[in-house]
Amino acid sequence: MLTHFNEDGKAVMVDVTEKKETKRVAITSGKITMNLETYNKVKEGTIEKGDVLGVARVAGIMAAKKTSDLIPMCHPLFLTGVEVEFDFLDEDLTIQARVIVKTFGKTGVEMEALTGVSTALLTIYDMCKAMDKTMLISDIKLCKKTGGKSGEFINE
Repeated sequence: MLTHFNEDGKAVMVDVTEKKETKRVAITSGKITMNLETYNKVKEGTIEKGDVLGVARVAGIMAAKKTSDLIPMCHPLFLTGVEVEFDFLDEDLTIQARVIVKTFGKTGVEMEALTGVSTALLTIYDMCKAMDKTMLISDIKLCKKTGGKSGEFINE
């Protein structure tokens, strides 16, 4: 059942008034692939615009906190934690981003984690685009979520 539509097919915000509060966690990931020169400069921290991953980390956190301002049917949530991590995958010239979002509330944080990882990757693109306009952002996905009525979900 799609919960963002009423019986007349009109878009609505899901009513979570009667839902129980639980600890909720969402983990997402995504990748950005780039040319060798750009990859090495990001890894070495020598991109002219500054600390690419530091800025991307802050952008991912800020985006997770502002998700309800961007996605129309998302509830404004009090996030209790947001982590943004990066791994260098040398064989693919790829940086993998991972975002973990936590709250204790009536609705999940999947959209916040997905918005965070997307924005972190877009920030890397923005800071490196002068060197490489062919970068590819890919594989943005929900990896795991816990809490709520549906319990645990793991994306194999």
